[in-house]
Amino acid sequence: MSVRLDLGPIQETLLLTLHARALDSRAPAPILGDVRSAEIEERIDYDFAKLKVKPSLITGTALRARKLDDAVRRFAGAHPDAVVLDLGCGLDTRVFRCDPPGGVDWYDVDFPEVVALRSKFLPGRSRLIGADLSTPGWAGGLPDDRPAMIVAEGLLPFMPGDTFPRMVRELTGRFPGGELVLNGYTRFAAWAMKYHPSIKALNIKAAQGFDDPREPEHWGAGLTLAEEQLLTRVPEVDMFPRSLRALTRLMARSTALSRQGGRVLRYRF
Repeated sequence: MSVRLDLGPIQETLLLTLHARALDSRAPAPILGDVRSAEIEERIDYDFAKLKVKPSLITGTALRARKLDDAVRRFAGAHPDAVVLDLGCGLDTRVFRCDPPGGVDWYDVDFPEVVALRSKFLPGRSRLIGADLSTPGWAGGLPDDRPAMIVAEGLLPFMPGDTFPRMVRELTGRFPGGELVLNGYTRFAAWAMKYHPSIKALNIKAAQGFDDPREPEHWGAGLTLAEEQLLTRVPEVDMFPRSLRALTRLMARSTALSRQGGRVLRYRF
């Protein structure tokens, strides 16, 4: 039986990334291969065609998820007692894909109505926190005596004003150490999102980003850049559709253009 969802525009973006991961899983050579996302999509009563998802969004979503997963797996492997926070998790299946050691405490965090959906579609694998991430104090009940991996996929452009840096400061100040990993939108990329057909279909605005990967080192959160991974230059580009592969390889010749095309940033604190 299909489930009809009642979501606001920001929350509805979870369906965009879910659909992109599902489409990737059905490709002849998937980049992420997230079959569980396809199974969830099939249970939802929603007109996914209106999102107008193009191949570049499918490959970009799958590739950034794959690279973020890699960072989480490495951290959890090195710290089998870690705390993992997946912020703005939506219906992402990351906890299943990464399959962390039993000693890892994994928290999926999103709006209360989204967390309620997770309990329906993805029960039993993580702890759930329903909160508005832009509101201080939601992390008060988290353990504070272990290293933490903080994941923020697709979150930065949708948090207003300085709420993202403020949230990061609150979290890094809570834990004895750890890493923050996110897909880092440039200012131009975040601004341009409002003209993307899929974002326009949801009638939302996104306009938060930064150009210099070292800018977060000045947020007062104790961050140090550990890695900037330009997704135009990773081996998985060979898996892209032919025309998109050729364009991506051209972009890879320029660091500035590559940053617009997508990057994963990893910081230590």
